[in-house]
Amino acid sequence: MRIGQTTTKVLIVTGLFALSGCGDGGFGNLFGGGQETTAAAYERPARERAQPERETIWDLFTDRDDPNTTVEVNKYLWNAALDVLNFLPLQAADPFTGVMVFGYGTPPGGGRAYKATVYVRDPALDARSIEVALQSRGGPVSTEAAHQVEDAILARARQLRIQDRNL
Repeated sequence: MRIGQTTTKVLIVTGLFALSGCGDGGFGNLFGGGQETTAAAYERPARERAQPERETIWDLFTDRDDPNTTVEVNKYLWNAALDVLNFLPLQAADPFTGVMVFGYGTPPGGGRAYKATVYVRDPALDARSIEVALQSRGGPVSTEAAHQVEDAILARARQLRIQDRNL
């Protein structure tokens, strides 16, 4: 019976160590380091508290990127839109959402003023990743004209990507 009591005590102590590792016990978290509950956690800037550091090896396999700080816009489409619509004044641009708002401008050799809103939705370099809305002073422009601008942006984006590969 002496062996049974020793085994029971070892199991209890092992269980206590495991449970203390799961919370904020004195031994720390066995699987991640525990929660920070000290006053220092509240003294750090909010940006640091919002993005916890990677704590375990398993965190490497999770997608913990903050969508407010990562850019999910194709750089070639973005730059191509700026190149193709360079005759329009850029009023607002947000690379985090992929939206560019251009003011009224007249294309070279044209007599009609247009304004455009470009939405780059995806990091892929394909036709589904970009959407252009054109408007003239008289109202919306045909979808065919908007598709032609989208095609010109896609063609320029492909040229930019090819130039990058040659470097």
